Amino acid sequence: MGDETRQWTPPTFADGTSAYFATVNRNKKSVTVDMASEQGQSILRRLAQDADIVVENFKVGGLAKYGLDYDSLKAINPGLIYASLTGFGQTGPDAHKPGYDYIIQGLSGLMSITGPEAGLPHKVGVAVVDLFAGLQLTIGIQAALLVRAQTGLGQHVDVALLDSALALTANVGMNCLASDQVPPRLGNAHPNIVPYQVFETAGSQHLILACGNDQQFAAVSQLMGAEWHLDERFATNPARVVHREQLIARMQPLMLSQNRNEWIALFESARIPCGPINNIAEALSMPQTKAREMVVDFAFSGSPVKVLGNPIRLSGSPIQYRLAPPMLGADTQSVLLSLGYDPSALAQWHRQGVI
Repeated sequence: MGDETRQWTPPTFADGTSAYFATVNRNKKSVTVDMASEQGQSILRRLAQDADIVVENFKVGGLAKYGLDYDSLKAINPGLIYASLTGFGQTGPDAHKPGYDYIIQGLSGLMSITGPEAGLPHKVGVAVVDLFAGLQLTIGIQAALLVRAQTGLGQHVDVALLDSALALTANVGMNCLASDQVPPRLGNAHPNIVPYQVFETAGSQHLILACGNDQQFAAVSQLMGAEWHLDERFATNPARVVHREQLIARMQPLMLSQNRNEWIALFESARIPCGPINNIAEALSMPQTKAREMVVDFAFSGSPVKVLGNPIRLSGSPIQYRLAPPMLGADTQSVLLSLGYDPSALAQWHRQGVI
């Protein structure tokens, strides 16, 4: 079957590629190997022998029985950087447990601060912990590469979903540490900045207003024909946080006097941060999205797959989109031949189910 996300459908592209699988698998090759067989283990160790990095997300200790754990591979490649991404990390009383993004969003407290003030806690609309932990793992790998450039030695990079989610609580987690109080759910409001939230406008449209400082709030106050910035309850951000409900009760009715685009034009003219709430299709079709090439079409390679682009821009070595997300096992033959294996051996292993 390969990666489980190959079967997480619908939707699929015209060639049957799962949209979920395609999310993170461009520019990769797919090799199928039976790691439970001795020959399969030998092939994987041969791949690791010359590799810079091995990334794995098996349960803690799960690869040791195959001779594919860090200590085993370090013995044949001392410069190897071995990166493990698990639910709870390599140590601690919960290290043996499997980890899933949704569960970790709940455990970490993220769901307790997401969603409307009343009702159920909400998860984030995408697997934000998985994605954030992947970025943390990447940063750890980069740090290990820099150390290896100095020492010649690799190391084990250990990143956990739970650790990453706790770090993701950021200022809200810090609020709890500083105050010893449990942070509440605030819906679309900000715990430390007011007004910094969604407002309803005429025609049941919505906009986001993000006043980051007192000068911006004074401009908003004047644009809305009020003098809230002169009221000591609202003059400074700390005062506005304390008197949040009183201020919003004054602002929201006035917001209903104009539609979203009229307010946005007004606020933007005063350089006040604001914006609409787009759906995904609207976001992907924005001129800015197209100008930044954030949608990549692999039609040039004969594939119907489209993917979200890489948000990183490098002036000297621009990102290249070479390969569409691969079909399962599409590159087994070419990769193993490049390692020096004999074609007859590959044919035999294929008959035996090793590859």
